[in-house]
Amino acid sequence: MPELVVLVIKLAFLALLWLFVLAAVRTVRLDIFGPRVPRAARRASRERGAPPPVAPRGGKPKGRAPRELLVTAGALAGTRVRLDGSSITLGRDGSSTLVLTDDYVSNHHARIYPSGERWLVEDLGSTNGTYLGDAKVTGPTPIRPGSQVRVGRTTVELRR
Repeated sequence: MPELVVLVIKLAFLALLWLFVLAAVRTVRLDIFGPRVPRAARRASRERGAPPPVAPRGGKPKGRAPRELLVTAGALAGTRVRLDGSSITLGRDGSSTLVLTDDYVSNHHARIYPSGERWLVEDLGSTNGTYLGDAKVTGPTPIRPGSQVRVGRTTVELRR
């Protein structure tokens, strides 16, 4: 094979290798820091402060059904999210119901949602996992009131 062809193949392989490395670094950066937020959006978020708890959209809780999700540990300790029968998402992404600024939380980390008369927790493919008590959540898992769900350094509890 002519030397020029071998040199071109080597350079093409080297370029593909660098593209792979850059893609891997970008993926790790996105997982650690999340997507870039425009400066104006960051400023507006700072002016607003922490996200307010979610207000119910109607309908009263029945009997002994859980009424709220309470953050018992972590940066948002004391925050209460009223349960209105819709899904609650936890993660670093701004579209999450409960936005957690924690290095151990993925952008879309976990979801707590109703199924009939009970509530379930589901890990959304997070890097560090979601725990119900001391057990790692591997699929949709029922939560009883008083049970603690841990996501990164944050712990939430279903309350009546």
